[in-house]
Amino acid sequence: MNIKINGELQEIPDGLNVAAMLEHLGMGNKRVAIERNLDILPRAEWDATPVQASDSFEIVHFVGGG
Repeated sequence: MNIKINGELQEIPDGLNVAAMLEHLGMGNKRVAIERNLDILPRAEWDATPVQASDSFEIVHFVGGG
């Protein structure tokens, strides 16, 4: 299925939830914030939220440093 991630179309397998999508994309689930269809998606909802065709995600990966 096709979804949009950070403004770019990407194809992912059907049947993934948000947590599984992150794993599929190699992002893991640490230090990541997700906006799904213009709404912030709380981490507690990632496992219960299915990814649907034509969803749009903005994913921010936080990097530590100093």
